[in-house]
Amino acid sequence: MVKSHEVLVVGVGGMGSAACAHLAARGVDVLGVERFDVPHSKGSSHGSTRIIRKAYHEHPEYVPLVERAYENWRALEAATGRDLLCVTGSVNACPPDRDLVANAREACETHDLAYETMTGAELNERFPGYGVPDDYDVLYQPEGGFLDCERAVSAHVERTHANGGVVRARETVTDWAVDDDGVTVETDRETYRVETVVFAAGAWTGDLLGSIDGALAPERQVLGWFQPPDAPEDFTPEAFPVFVTQPEDGAEYYGFPRYDRPGVKVGVYHHLDESVDPDAVAAPTREDEDVLRDVLRDHVPAADGATMGLETCMFTNSPDMDFVLDTHPDHERVVVAAGFSGHGFKFASAVGEALADLAVDGATDLPVGAFAMDRVPVATESGP
Repeated sequence: MVKSHEVLVVGVGGMGSAACAHLAARGVDVLGVERFDVPHSKGSSHGSTRIIRKAYHEHPEYVPLVERAYENWRALEAATGRDLLCVTGSVNACPPDRDLVANAREACETHDLAYETMTGAELNERFPGYGVPDDYDVLYQPEGGFLDCERAVSAHVERTHANGGVVRARETVTDWAVDDDGVTVETDRETYRVETVVFAAGAWTGDLLGSIDGALAPERQVLGWFQPPDAPEDFTPEAFPVFVTQPEDGAEYYGFPRYDRPGVKVGVYHHLDESVDPDAVAAPTREDEDVLRDVLRDHVPAADGATMGLETCMFTNSPDMDFVLDTHPDHERVVVAAGFSGHGFKFASAVGEALADLAVDGATDLPVGAFAMDRVPVATESGP
C-alpha cells in the first residue's frame, strides 16, 4: 500500500527535526523518516553540546540567521518547557598576526553587537579556567553560549508530534523519483507518495542525491571530555565562556564548560582531515586523544586532567564550507539542506523554518540566499 503525506523529511537530526516541527506547526501533513534512532550518535547532532555565537568570524552574513535562530530556540524552550540554550558568553582568541578576532569584530560591528576586546593575559585573569598566551588578541561577546543538541532534537520532535506530524525512526530511504504530480519515496518499510521531499540526511545526503554527491565530503571528527584536576569550579557555565581559538598553525580549536558529562569538552575543526564513508567511521584512538590534548595544553591547561570520554562525530563539508540550503535546480519538489561543514547546528531552529518555507511556498524571506545550490557542482544524475 502506498501511503500519502504532503511533505516527507529525510533525516531527523538537527535540521530535519526542526523542519518537521515548523511544517507541523503550519498544519502540514509531514512525515519525518530517520534511518537510525531519534536522536542518535552516528551523525552530526550529538555529543551533548553545540556552540551558538553571534561573533561570527566565518562571515558577517551569518549573523541575521543566527539571530533568528536565537529567537526560535527561545520559542521552542517556551513551547516544550525544556532548557536548550545556555548563555555563557563566547571567546575568540588568536595571536596578533591571525585573523580570527578581526573577523569576529567585523561581524559584531557590521551588526551592532556588543563586544569587548582584551589581551590573553586579561582573559586569563577574568576567567581563570583559561591559560591562553598572554599576547593573544581576544574578543568576548556576551550573548554566546551552547545548545543541548540531543535535547534540541527531541524538543523539535515533540513539537512535531504535538501538532499532528509523524516521525519514524529506523527506516531507511532506498529510492526516490520525481514526476509532474509529486515524489515517490521508497524505504525499507514502506512506499510513500508526497508533494515535496526535504533531504536533510547529513553525511548520507550525497548518497541520496547523486547529483551533488561529489560536492559533499563527509569528514570524521572527534570530541573529547577531560576532567580538570584542580578548581573544577572555574569550568562551570557561569565561569567559563565557550571558545574558538586559532593558534599560529592556523587550526581552529573550540571548547565548552562542564555540562551534562564530567569534564571540559574540546575539539579541533577538521580534526585529522579524514574524508570517510559515513557507514564506516573508526572509533576514537590514542592519536585522536593526543590531538585534543594539544588544545588543552595551549589554551586551557588547567583542564588537562583525566580523560572522561572520546566520541566521533561527522562533518559534511561543502566546497566553500558554507551551507547548501535551497530547492533543487532540477526538481522544484525537492528541497536540500546539506553541507553544514561543522558549524551548522546552532542555526537548526532557523534552518528548519527556511526549509518549511521552501517546501510549502518554494521561497523564503529568511537570509539564506548565499547558500544557493548553484554554488556547487551538480551532475545530470538526480536519483540516489
